[in-house]
Amino acid sequence: MLYYLFTYLDQKFDFPGAGVFNYISFRAGMAIIFSLLIALFIGKWIIRLLQKKQIGEIVRDLGLEGQLSKQGTPTMGGIIILASIIVPTLLFAKLHNIYIIILLVTTVWLGFIGFIDDYIKVFKHDKKGLHGKAKILGQVGLGIIVGLMIYNSDDIVIREKVKKEIVQPGNTNEISSTFESRTIRLSEDIKSFKTTIPFVKNNEFDYKYLLFFLSEGMKQKWVWLVFVLAVIFIITAVSNGANMTDGLDGLATGTSAVIGTTLGILAYVSGNIIFADYLNIMYIPYSGEMVVFAAAFIGATVGFMWYNSYPAQVFMGDTGSLALGGIIAVFAILIRKEILLPILCGIFFVENLSVMLQVGYFKYTKKKYGEGRRIFKMAPLHHHFQKKGYVEPKIVTRFWIIAIMLAVVTIITLKIR
Repeated sequence: MLYYLFTYLDQKFDFPGAGVFNYISFRAGMAIIFSLLIALFIGKWIIRLLQKKQIGEIVRDLGLEGQLSKQGTPTMGGIIILASIIVPTLLFAKLHNIYIIILLVTTVWLGFIGFIDDYIKVFKHDKKGLHGKAKILGQVGLGIIVGLMIYNSDDIVIREKVKKEIVQPGNTNEISSTFESRTIRLSEDIKSFKTTIPFVKNNEFDYKYLLFFLSEGMKQKWVWLVFVLAVIFIITAVSNGANMTDGLDGLATGTSAVIGTTLGILAYVSGNIIFADYLNIMYIPYSGEMVVFAAAFIGATVGFMWYNSYPAQVFMGDTGSLALGGIIAVFAILIRKEILLPILCGIFFVENLSVMLQVGYFKYTKKKYGEGRRIFKMAPLHHHFQKKGYVEPKIVTRFWIIAIMLAVVTIITLKIR
């Protein structure tokens, strides 16, 4: 909103200093400052309100050290994260930008699903919360909406260099004229379902390759369906991965902050034609605006850690964790880096995998031997280390270090091909 106000003041009245709002770097800086301030000051008020309403965490006794001390800690703190993301984005981003619109829809959609889940747990005293199928249905619904918005928007394109042949006059005399043709390379915005793939020479993958059994015409006709299915899978996987990771104080928040910072860097270089050309990566017009959203995301997660770090004064609940995971997934899809998510979101991936392996192996051994056996002492993986005697802050810190290492590897893959 402020972007439009100051642009008007700059163009109409030549208002001093109003022109700085044209710079993404300035608006991103303001977004991160505002999101931090909202998380710190509004967050404190929200925590007091949650305490007053006795909206506390109901803890099941899993035999973990220090677990019962968390009983009654305010939950639904994800509201703080959502407010700290949405408000600065509304203030400093270009709201007509399709990328910003999609990210705001994602934030509100998954935030609402998480809020319903937390509401059922706290006010209906049902620890299971929203039924798992209902959560999946909500995530699938968002995947369909995001996929179709990307497919139908004329503003979501990539700029590629194409070869074109031009004809120019050659030698001319009184009797005849000759013409010469030569090939030049021009930049052209094209609608494409290409994405970035690491460790491959051309560094690009087109979703139509998955339809190798169809003719070229049929590939072009049905590639959108493959893309939408991929979007649904990615959103569901990453969103649930973030939810699984949210089991220790500051773990999901800190990991998300590292991931958000990395995505912000990738969005900046992908949306800047100079950096994109220098790094020889895909240039995505108008995507640079997502840096403002990424800045708000970083400020929100770092600000929330003020209260969520050990020992936590508030938990984000599903209100925050589902939204954080969904935002990360959609952000990566929009900047065409979703195939890098298994590396960048390695923590989420391993947490998800540990649960699937634990449950699958338990069912298999119970069927085969008559009793269930486990791979880990407890799943998700962070609880396994708790069972082994590691204190909570040490586990969280080490997971953060791994998240930073994975973030560096993700950025390095831009030049490894």
